[in-house]
Amino acid sequence: MCRRERMKLYLKGDRCYTDKCSVVRHPYPPGQHGQGRQKFSEYGLQLREKQKARRIYGVLEKQFRRYFKEADRRKGVTGEILLQLLESRLDNVVFRMGLARSRPEARQLVRHGHFQVNGRKVDIPSYLTRPGDQVAVREKSRKLPVFKQIAEAREQQGIVDWLEVDFEKLSGRVLRIPQREEIDVPIQEQLIVELYSR
Repeated sequence: MCRRERMKLYLKGDRCYTDKCSVVRHPYPPGQHGQGRQKFSEYGLQLREKQKARRIYGVLEKQFRRYFKEADRRKGVTGEILLQLLESRLDNVVFRMGLARSRPEARQLVRHGHFQVNGRKVDIPSYLTRPGDQVAVREKSRKLPVFKQIAEAREQQGIVDWLEVDFEKLSGRVLRIPQREEIDVPIQEQLIVELYSR
């Protein structure tokens, strides 16, 4: 997927930071004609941008379309609201807090019931968090090796300003909805809005 988008989407956690990353080894799209010269139409550019957003957040087409409809319904800039909705997903919040190495890993940990929101177990990765929500690793799950490593590493780099994290308690809090300048994903949301507005 990273090769298709011609950039690192950081879907494989630690592997993406090494020389084993597929984009480093083969810096061209996959397939028989991957090394040929490609020229995208306007629609092609919009489609690639939408696919990139879907792949970064690990969302299926039907889900993504629902997020767009919801963003379009709300007041404000549609593209910005779309990214805010995607950032508010529980699996993304867990990843942003540093409690998982990648979004796919965060999704799996949430799906397996290792997290609770405001003291209640939540195993739905698409659960939308709100400002003030307390996200924590469940008491039973704290002994797992993956969380022990995270607690020992205490990696603060990459944690964003709109979240607050306590690595000793393996918990965090959503302080506010992120602004566009705080969302560091390489997406041109305007192209996605143009694609769905056709």
